[in-house]
Amino acid sequence: MSNQSGQNFSNHHRWVPMYHYVLFFLVTVTLIGSFVNLWESCCHKEGLYSASLICALSVICVIVSWVARSFAIKAQDRAIRAEENFRHYLLTGKPFDSKLRMGQIIALRFASDEEMPALASRALAENMKALDIKKAIKNWRGDYHRA
Repeated sequence: MSNQSGQNFSNHHRWVPMYHYVLFFLVTVTLIGSFVNLWESCCHKEGLYSASLICALSVICVIVSWVARSFAIKAQDRAIRAEENFRHYLLTGKPFDSKLRMGQIIALRFASDEEMPALASRALAENMKALDIKKAIKNWRGDYHRA
């Protein structure tokens, strides 16, 4: 099976511009601006209450952005674990070894059906890192549905 997916090791990362660039930029600028505003309010003894609230809201935005993304990633990881465990079961008749780490399983999702079982065994035997697993894949299986 050839690499028909168009996705490979060098281009498989998914960047969501509105999240990774726009939101990150706006939250960072807002956080910095709120601290500058708080500093100025402390120096002039005016608007300290409002500046404190704006600063707190900016910190809350950072926390919400971080936690919301981590929740989505955890849910995605659980789905990947279930899907890949089922795929391994269909290919081999047995589930993944419980010693496989989540990062290894995530990396294995890119392996073709032909090479996934052997690569899973190798990953476990050699305690391979996710990056090494991805580099070892010869026939890349694209994943276009991740968030």
